[in-house]
Amino acid sequence: MTVVDTPATVPALAAGHLYAAAARHAEESERTGRLHPEVVAAMTDAGLARHFVPRRWGGTAGGFAELIDTVAEVGAACASTAWCGVLLAAHGRLAAHLPVEGQRELWGDSPDTRVAAAVVPPAGRLTRAPGGWNLSGEWAFASGVEHAEWVLLASLDHSGAGAPVYRVLAVPRERVGVRETWDAVGLRATGSHSVVIEEADAVFVPEHRTFVRDALVTGAREEEGESVAAVVRGSGVAPCHRVPYQLVAALLFAAPALGAARGALAAWTVLTGLRRLPGGRPLSEDPVVQQALARCAAEIDAAHLLLGAAATRADDWTEDGDGAGAAVVALNQRDSAVAVDLLAGAVERLMRTGGARGLIAGGGLERAWRDIHAIAAHAALQPAPAAAAYAATVFPSDS
Repeated sequence: MTVVDTPATVPALAAGHLYAAAARHAEESERTGRLHPEVVAAMTDAGLARHFVPRRWGGTAGGFAELIDTVAEVGAACASTAWCGVLLAAHGRLAAHLPVEGQRELWGDSPDTRVAAAVVPPAGRLTRAPGGWNLSGEWAFASGVEHAEWVLLASLDHSGAGAPVYRVLAVPRERVGVRETWDAVGLRATGSHSVVIEEADAVFVPEHRTFVRDALVTGAREEEGESVAAVVRGSGVAPCHRVPYQLVAALLFAAPALGAARGALAAWTVLTGLRRLPGGRPLSEDPVVQQALARCAAEIDAAHLLLGAAATRADDWTEDGDGAGAAVVALNQRDSAVAVDLLAGAVERLMRTGGARGLIAGGGLERAWRDIHAIAAHAALQPAPAAAAYAATVFPSDS
């Protein structure tokens, strides 16, 4: 069962305070490998946790374009904060596919509940129990788990006949252990550690705190019969919950890269302004430097346009039965992958022309360089699969 949204005034995300907190603690977060508590609080205050929460629970049920712009703004100060922020919002959207009773457990007291997730790939052991499932195992890369209150975990359900079912389960954060496995070159402060539930301490997850992955692929729907549309007449599932997961996954992962590239350009500009050519003239007068600036700034702007177009397609998503939806999904995957490729290339060029000062640890340029390469390595942003999906919508099939 899905929850419908009541009409409400949608507040805007507030990035200013979060940007300031992220900038203030970026170097410390990098050293410690975790976000500062002030940054975590500022993410919540900015409205990221509630951004996709159904309005029934006081959430925003907001749009993708606004989220992308907010995350990119924050990412210019700290890509790790932007990464955790966009996932904080995204995981609320995933949890909105829980049955109503499960949603009430998460958001009945507040729409600002922080949710982490490790849902790709499915892992762990899931066994049927009366009224639900027993869950144990280990899941990798649970970004932001250290400051979460709930965790979404995925496992294969073999309890039925036929192929196993890909099931997502909501577990209270205090019921899982954290194994500190994240010691990465980039995005160091995301705390993307592994989470563990020992077999001897298997967690019981009731039916109402689970849903199957197909709900993410197809988007949320009102159900016939006991549809909650009957509870709130004249309203329906919010547009952000109808969007299939594959349409926006790459887009959301790409948003922090846009911020990191902007931060790299700003840091490079400051460093370049401090340097002099032989003879004392400013390095900024060198045509090679000017060309690097123009090209990198244009590539960053081009990536912004690509991601903005993808976000608009998500916000304007409508269901259809003629196969056009697959083309839109492929277009968004293409544009997200190409945008990150442009951003990584621009930052690479800035790093090569930034001089020795740009290599110094703790500087904004080298941190952005590491962060953007960490983002570009994500499976959802690989150019080859995105190109294959797009080509399949362009070239005629043999059948």
